[in-house]
Amino acid sequence: MSAERARDADFDDLVGPHLEAGYRTALAILRDPDEAHDAVQEAAFKAWRRIGQLNEATSSRAWFLAIVANQCRSTRRGRWWNVIRLPQVDQTGPDVDSTRTDIERALAKLGTDDRLALFLHFYLDLPLDEVGTVLGLSAAGAKTRVYRAAKKLRPDLEMS
Repeated sequence: MSAERARDADFDDLVGPHLEAGYRTALAILRDPDEAHDAVQEAAFKAWRRIGQLNEATSSRAWFLAIVANQCRSTRRGRWWNVIRLPQVDQTGPDVDSTRTDIERALAKLGTDDRLALFLHFYLDLPLDEVGTVLGLSAAGAKTRVYRAAKKLRPDLEMS
């Protein structure tokens, strides 16, 4: 889509279908529902202001998720992010599926970019070229990031 057509297109049609994926992406990065909502709202505003930057080479989904990821990175760099953090609630108990807990624990050990790469590719089912767009990498770089992140998970998930 050319910049001129993007400006003429309905913003809701371009970004609206990707808001849920944007929220899930923000939640994967920030791990706080309130912060994730705030990040998606700010990202939507930035996307609206930058609608002219959307071009044919980039899908609207990858373009918007890249803005969300960048907003989350900015949030994490912010002063208050490092100063005020609520304690994580331990959800262990008879109701919690142990496999899910093991996966969540293993994912928590990964760095933000590795966790994001796995989330985008396996959970949102984005192709590697779109994962690369969101992460600011080439498709080959995204493939390498996903492979290495998955490799880091294996020791924590292997049955003993």
